[in-house]
Amino acid sequence: MRTVNELLKGMLEEKGSDLHLMTGQAPRIRVHGELEPIEGEPVSEKAMLRMLKQICPPHRWEEYLQTRDIDFAYEIPGLARFRCNYLFDYSGMAAVLRQIPSRILSMEDLKLPDVLRRICEYQHGLVLVTGPTGSGKSTTMAAMIDYINRNFRKHIITIEDPIEFVHQDRNSIIIHREVGEHSRSFAEALRSATRGDPDIILVGEMRELETIRLALNCAAMGMLVFGTLHTNSASKTIDRIIDVFPADQQSQIRTLLAESLAGVVAQLLCRTADGKGRVAAHEILVRCEALPNTIREGHTASIRNILEGGGSEGMCSMDGTLRRLLNEGRITQQEAYMKAANKEAFAAA
Repeated sequence: MRTVNELLKGMLEEKGSDLHLMTGQAPRIRVHGELEPIEGEPVSEKAMLRMLKQICPPHRWEEYLQTRDIDFAYEIPGLARFRCNYLFDYSGMAAVLRQIPSRILSMEDLKLPDVLRRICEYQHGLVLVTGPTGSGKSTTMAAMIDYINRNFRKHIITIEDPIEFVHQDRNSIIIHREVGEHSRSFAEALRSATRGDPDIILVGEMRELETIRLALNCAAMGMLVFGTLHTNSASKTIDRIIDVFPADQQSQIRTLLAESLAGVVAQLLCRTADGKGRVAAHEILVRCEALPNTIREGHTASIRNILEGGGSEGMCSMDGTLRRLLNEGRITQQEAYMKAANKEAFAAA
């Protein structure tokens, strides 16, 4: 059986993004969004244990056996870094290893909308980069942090599990903290960050109530906070933030979010028309006069009207972006239909 390093190198040669390993099954890789099997024998229980233990830090291996689930970063020097998720399923040990680009791609490399540069220049507020797993949220946030790092003198603290992109100090000072290694939780790391005189805080995951509350408080205190959520539209992002909290706290949170939300960047990756790559589609909401009251009053259905009326400020809806990509011939009718919220608008004539 090939080693994990050999499988990862083979994945990179095929321009894959993820390596999937399951006991009793042949390895698979994800290429341009599609899972493809690798030729070879199914991975035995003994081989799986050997492969996973080989690249796992010793102290994390014991944690994996006890908790049955860990995340950590792994690097093949000179080639690439990977975010590793070890788990157990019905067949035994399993893992998913995702490539972290060795070079931080710039906003120009990614062809990100110009409005994201303006968002990077905000002095305070909460900016949420959202989308499903594998949609490139981390890559987009890394490009935004890189833009700030190159153009402004800021103190930036990143809190991740694990650390993915490692930024070298340029004009800014950047502190990278990993949950589990440098702090016991996102919430504790956030509390500590408020005492570290930061201008900008990046929170890798905003899932727990306390983490979201602290992020909102940091934004209200005058810091620029970047965070991620697994939502695919601006309105659903706002609803998700509110719904995390108990009913008796939601009115207060709406007020806090109305005051602090600076922008939502929802992102989906679409398969290109030639099938040889993927292109990002965005829905972008930025701070505007109508937004705070819309959030405060719970009228999230009106977000669509704000998006459609905010084109001059760089705002756009996901369906609007999909329509543009379709008209430019960059994605197919089927891809636009599958990703659209209003599918009737993209149904083939």
